[in-house]
Amino acid sequence: MNRNFNRRKKFIFFLPVAVLIAAVLGYVVMFLWNWILPEVAHAGKLNYWQALGLLVLCRLLFGNFNKGGHGGHNGFRERARGMRAKWDSMNEEERAKFKEEYKRRCGGWRHHRNKE
Repeated sequence: MNRNFNRRKKFIFFLPVAVLIAAVLGYVVMFLWNWILPEVAHAGKLNYWQALGLLVLCRLLFGNFNKGGHGGHNGFRERARGMRAKWDSMNEEERAKFKEEYKRRCGGWRHHRNKE
């Protein structure tokens, strides 16, 4: 029973906070849009509800705001740990081969850039 009480208490606290964050983000999007885009891109001005709709649309198109999941920082950390473990399991010859292949694939742009 105490556990359910804590969940209800957290939900009651979370709901107004979530509404407040959404309201603030809507106003921030509206302010930035109306401050920058009409002059730079000749776009029309937004009202609050359009800005909130744009915020939701961006969330749907580009992903969610939390840091978890597949595209978040946790996924990056897991991949980084995996690469570190793979690197640690390589011997010196495999590391040298990996570095050479990395330079061949990714390091070439620096040489072209420095020649200009």
